[in-house]
Amino acid sequence: MDTHDLSEKGLKLRKEMFGEQAVEQRMNAFGKFGEPLQTIINAYAYGDVWSRPALPMATKSLAMVAMMAAAGRQNELRVHVKGALTNGCTAEQIQEILLLVAMYCGIPLANEAHRAAVDVLRESGNT
Repeated sequence: MDTHDLSEKGLKLRKEMFGEQAVEQRMNAFGKFGEPLQTIINAYAYGDVWSRPALPMATKSLAMVAMMAAAGRQNELRVHVKGALTNGCTAEQIQEILLLVAMYCGIPLANEAHRAAVDVLRESGNT
């Protein structure tokens, strides 16, 4: 599969996970300057890695929630909490992942992650 096909495949998956409006907003955030980065994200992150069949989408989403929380990446965490809900994760599963982050990465990161997750869960009606 060439890069164009991977990019189209990834864009489709991204829109399914996060919604068309959210993806369009992120893709246009940096205008023409950001197009190469968005092509890379669509092709390789979503068209390749996220599309691999060995792990269920919900498992990948929980891993992303944990990684973004552990790295203190609140904006990306919010995006991936929304994606986790779309991919079938429950609020309880997200909570459990964030408790693991608290134990292994620290309470301050977990506090920030809980704040972001609760915001997203409230917006989506899952609390």
